[in-house]
Amino acid sequence: MPRSAAPDLPATDVLTTDVLVAGAGPTGLMAGLVLARRGVRALVIDPKPGPTRESRAIVVQPRSMEIFDQLGLADAVLDSAQLTLQLQIRGGQSPVGADFFAQQQGLTPFPGVQIFEQSRTESLLGTALAADGAPVLHGHRLVSFTAEAGVEALVEGPEGPLRIRSRFLLGADGASSPVRHQLGLDFAGVTDDATFCVADLHGVEGAPEDAISVRFGRERFALLFPLGPGGHARLIWLHGETHPEQETALAGARQDLGIRYEDVAWFSAYRVHHRVASRFRAGPVMLAGDAAHVHSPVGGQGMNTGLQDAHHLANLLADVLSGRREERELDRYERERRPVALTLIGATDRAFGIIARTGRGTALLRRRARHVLALLAPRLLATRFGPYAGGLLGQYRIRYHPVDAGEPAPRWARDRAVGRRLRPTAENRDALRAMDWQLHSYGTDAARPAVPDWIHGPLVFPPDPAGQLRDDRLYLVRPDGFVAAAFPLHAGAAAVADVDEALAAYAVVR
Repeated sequence: MPRSAAPDLPATDVLTTDVLVAGAGPTGLMAGLVLARRGVRALVIDPKPGPTRESRAIVVQPRSMEIFDQLGLADAVLDSAQLTLQLQIRGGQSPVGADFFAQQQGLTPFPGVQIFEQSRTESLLGTALAADGAPVLHGHRLVSFTAEAGVEALVEGPEGPLRIRSRFLLGADGASSPVRHQLGLDFAGVTDDATFCVADLHGVEGAPEDAISVRFGRERFALLFPLGPGGHARLIWLHGETHPEQETALAGARQDLGIRYEDVAWFSAYRVHHRVASRFRAGPVMLAGDAAHVHSPVGGQGMNTGLQDAHHLANLLADVLSGRREERELDRYERERRPVALTLIGATDRAFGIIARTGRGTALLRRRARHVLALLAPRLLATRFGPYAGGLLGQYRIRYHPVDAGEPAPRWARDRAVGRRLRPTAENRDALRAMDWQLHSYGTDAARPAVPDWIHGPLVFPPDPAGQLRDDRLYLVRPDGFVAAAFPLHAGAAAVADVDEALAAYAVVR
């Protein structure tokens, strides 16, 4: 691992913390907040003078809403977000509505897409973090660090340089991540030839307030996201191979896509990157969010994947720092989250590969496909594909594998609930908000096995009406809400060998 020597500084210029988080975007703020709620000393720094003011990412998916709910923040999002349950596809003169996100009903407490700008997400998380006594240090840039038994970082702040010593360092510092660069990790992938443009517009004619609109032109493809009343909307569209100025790009959108609006609040043009870091952990240093993976923003997955990276990793770090699990268990973060990033990038590559390609042939194919899409989408969503696709986009169908590929699954890992997030219900949501290790049973009483005192339960809930959770199982639930193990019950008790084997697999200290 590359090393950088920090200069000698007076002892008074040294800060100590358990986890140093570089980057105060949604990923870094989520990590800092979860760590604070778990009783871990965390320090979040960012070179910007203050929070982001641009809207940037705007979509909050159902799984991220479940995490906000665990942190007591979901109501704040619901109070001001714009809820969309439909895709509106323009296949001809009249748009066709497809109840895409309605397919998530009953599978998550938060069906649909919440349109909630990144600036508001950062404000929400930052305010909660400050209320927990851990405000962000804005205007502080990570210059270099050494990482051996722990981390010593050199940081440049408004009042000069200082050193920060920590057990761990989390690089949540964006796609150009200085942390990743110093680690010397590959960021393999591709950059699309096509240029996408994004604009926040006011007074858009015909902009639906409760649907995401898909539009096709002769040369362009666009998505229109509602941001508020009065035609306030976010337009993302394929421009072509050139990198245009604002007026040129918007003129093309007006002419080809028929977009009419009153004024522009924000505009940007960019090439889409699809890249994943070769590793997510190097000793006491971890990467999360855009520092670890970047991909197309069209599916509204990027910020959400970063939020879930942070939630997963922060809970792992809290377990390790509290002495509940061995430090080697931090490898689980890369083992579980990197495949999610690879799968997401593969899916967005396939889904938007044709859309992003330029050329007359591809443009003709898109124009013809819009009619087929408008005709088939509502019918397809009425089949079993609807809930499946809704779960993928909503990011609550993610499954982590408790054992390595090719190894036989032990008895405690064979239940289909293992490795999946536990669906929050009216009965178990309060328990999940505790963000600790728990034993759950559904529809039956179970004896408490020999587990550490900090694993709570068994908590007994009514039978699962969806039939996903069995009444002859005792479920071990992680602080992040995922099922770690399912113990078969015999005469109301789990086998000692099953429990011991599962706890050992998660490196639980007993």
